[in-house]
Amino acid sequence: MRKWLFMITLSFLMIFTLAACGTSDEGENTSGDTNDSENTSEGSDASGSEYDLVEDGKFTFAASGEFKPFSMTNASGEMTGFDIDVANAIAEELGLEPVQQKQKFASIVEGVKTGRFDAAVASHTITEERAKEVDFSTPYYYSGAQIFTRPDSDIEALEDLEGKEIAVSKGSTYSKFAEEVTDNIKTYDSDVVALQSLAKGRHDAVITDFLTGKEAKGQGLEIEAKKMIERSEQAVAVAKGNEKLLEDINAALDKLREDGTLAEISKEYFGEDITTKPE
Repeated sequence: MRKWLFMITLSFLMIFTLAACGTSDEGENTSGDTNDSENTSEGSDASGSEYDLVEDGKFTFAASGEFKPFSMTNASGEMTGFDIDVANAIAEELGLEPVQQKQKFASIVEGVKTGRFDAAVASHTITEERAKEVDFSTPYYYSGAQIFTRPDSDIEALEDLEGKEIAVSKGSTYSKFAEEVTDNIKTYDSDVVALQSLAKGRHDAVITDFLTGKEAKGQGLEIEAKKMIERSEQAVAVAKGNEKLLEDINAALDKLREDGTLAEISKEYFGEDITTKPE
């Protein structure tokens, strides 16, 4: 009887042992599956967006749409122009879908800084003040500030504007030149509107980008270009800390410059290459 009870007990022990081993194996397999799943998840993250973007897979950039021929707004509300084509080309190099956002120029830097936009491709001149708020790419074109007047004006240089009324665009670097010679400064949301106002008899002069003035004159505005005040470098602005995006934008600009794309875009709008640093 005792032997029989011993055999039954031994059989139960063997069954439980096998069951436990089976459970352990299943647990190990499940654990292995979980690890594979976790590894897949990590791989997915790594293969996703490399950047801190407003929207994954998209390059959201801001421009004013009011700075012809750099950015203009067509009848359908979309922006076109030199800056827009450059931004689209950068997005293609990054493997991202370009998404344009129209914004008043004066608030674009703040929008980049606070993460509303991935970047500004809006003809921002590199300055120490702006560099405290955002990081800049290498320049994608070179320009400069110039004085524009009506044809009957005898103003030639900045010193001739002492005490005169000068118009500039809001948020631009051109106001600093005007402030050197006068307190009578009028601001507009757009450089083009300022030049149109000048041609209609308002203000004594406008200080703006020489290419913008050249384009406006070519479109029939009765204005005259006077002395260049300084040369400047324009670049893409990104939020501080978004280092990988900045690095790859610089790499994209290098490639676009080397393969002639930047020069081609420039010649389409200006008839000359403004993307190469002047000697």
